[in-house]
Amino acid sequence: MKVKKGDKVVVITGRDKGKTGEIIEVNPTENRVKVRGVNMVKRHQKQTMQTPGGIIEKEAAIHVSNVAHVDPKTQKPTRIGYRMEGEEKIRFARRSGEKIG
Repeated sequence: MKVKKGDKVVVITGRDKGKTGEIIEVNPTENRVKVRGVNMVKRHQKQTMQTPGGIIEKEAAIHVSNVAHVDPKTQKPTRIGYRMEGEEKIRFARRSGEKIG
Protein backbone atom coordinates (compact mmCIF):
# COMPACT_ATOMS: atom_id res chain seq x y z
CA MET A 1 0.00 0.00 0.00
CA LYS A 2 1.26 3.45 -0.86
CA VAL A 3 -0.56 5.26 1.95
CA LYS A 4 0.57 5.34 5.57
CA LYS A 5 -0.86 6.34 8.92
CA GLY A 6 -0.77 10.13 9.22
CA ASP A 7 -1.05 10.83 5.47
CA LYS A 8 -3.56 13.44 4.34
CA VAL A 9 -6.02 11.99 1.81
CA VAL A 10 -9.16 13.00 -0.07
CA VAL A 11 -12.11 10.68 -0.76
CA ILE A 12 -12.59 10.40 -4.53
CA THR A 13 -15.78 8.32 -4.68
CA GLY A 14 -18.74 7.28 -2.58
CA ARG A 15 -20.96 8.93 0.00
CA ASP A 16 -18.19 11.16 1.40
CA LYS A 17 -16.72 12.25 -1.96
CA GLY A 18 -14.62 15.40 -1.64
CA LYS A 19 -13.96 15.14 2.10
CA THR A 20 -10.37 15.27 3.29
CA GLY A 21 -8.84 13.84 6.42
CA GLU A 22 -5.87 12.15 8.03
CA ILE A 23 -5.43 8.38 7.98
CA ILE A 24 -5.75 7.05 11.52
CA GLU A 25 -5.52 3.32 10.82
CA VAL A 26 -4.29 1.11 7.96
CA ASN A 27 -5.30 -2.52 7.39
CA PRO A 28 -3.08 -3.87 4.57
CA THR A 29 -4.51 -7.41 4.62
CA GLU A 30 -7.97 -6.12 3.67
CA ASN A 31 -6.76 -3.04 1.71
CA ARG A 32 -8.76 -0.71 3.94
CA VAL A 33 -8.04 2.52 5.80
CA LYS A 34 -9.82 4.62 8.42
CA VAL A 35 -9.86 8.36 7.75
CA ARG A 36 -10.60 10.91 10.49
CA GLY A 37 -14.12 12.36 10.01
CA VAL A 38 -14.98 10.21 6.96
CA ASN A 39 -17.48 7.32 6.69
CA MET A 40 -18.96 7.99 10.12
CA VAL A 41 -21.30 5.28 11.47
CA LYS A 42 -23.40 5.08 14.62
CA ARG A 43 -22.90 2.17 17.00
CA HIS A 44 -24.81 1.21 20.14
CA GLN A 45 -22.27 0.71 22.91
CA LYS A 46 -22.83 -1.01 26.22
CA GLN A 47 -21.73 0.83 29.33
CA THR A 48 -18.35 -0.19 30.79
CA MET A 49 -16.25 1.06 33.69
CA GLN A 50 -14.29 3.38 31.35
CA THR A 51 -16.94 4.51 28.85
CA PRO A 52 -20.58 5.51 29.24
CA GLY A 53 -23.16 3.61 27.25
CA GLY A 54 -25.23 5.02 24.43
CA ILE A 55 -25.04 5.67 20.72
CA ILE A 56 -21.55 6.68 19.63
CA GLU A 57 -20.29 7.86 16.25
CA LYS A 58 -17.00 6.51 14.93
CA GLU A 59 -15.12 6.08 11.67
CA ALA A 60 -15.62 2.92 9.62
CA ALA A 61 -13.03 1.52 7.24
CA ILE A 62 -13.02 2.58 3.58
CA HIS A 63 -11.32 0.81 0.70
CA VAL A 64 -7.92 2.24 -0.19
CA SER A 65 -8.90 2.61 -3.86
CA ASN A 66 -11.52 5.18 -2.84
CA VAL A 67 -8.96 7.63 -1.44
CA ALA A 68 -6.21 9.64 -3.09
CA HIS A 69 -3.24 11.31 -1.48
CA VAL A 70 -3.35 15.12 -1.23
CA ASP A 71 -0.50 16.93 -2.97
CA PRO A 72 1.35 19.04 -0.36
CA LYS A 73 1.96 21.84 -2.89
CA THR A 74 -1.35 22.16 -4.79
CA GLN A 75 -3.77 20.54 -2.28
CA LYS A 76 -5.25 18.43 -5.12
CA PRO A 77 -5.48 14.62 -5.42
CA THR A 78 -2.32 12.96 -6.70
CA ARG A 79 -0.72 9.59 -7.16
CA ILE A 80 2.37 8.57 -5.21
CA GLY A 81 5.68 7.57 -6.75
CA TYR A 82 8.97 6.33 -5.35
CA ARG A 83 12.52 7.36 -6.22
CA MET A 84 15.99 6.96 -4.80
CA GLU A 85 17.84 9.96 -3.40
CA GLY A 86 21.30 8.64 -2.66
CA GLU A 87 20.78 5.53 -0.56
CA GLU A 88 17.33 6.61 0.61
CA LYS A 89 14.02 5.60 -0.99
CA ILE A 90 11.50 8.46 -0.78
CA ARG A 91 7.84 8.95 -1.67
CA PHE A 92 6.86 11.87 -3.88
CA ALA A 93 3.68 13.38 -5.31
CA ARG A 94 3.45 12.69 -9.04
CA ARG A 95 1.45 15.87 -9.70
CA SER A 96 4.10 18.31 -8.43
CA GLY A 97 7.17 16.19 -7.71
CA GLU A 98 7.10 17.36 -4.07
CA LYS A 99 8.59 15.04 -1.43
CA ILE A 100 6.03 13.44 0.94
CA GLY A 101 6.67 12.83 4.64
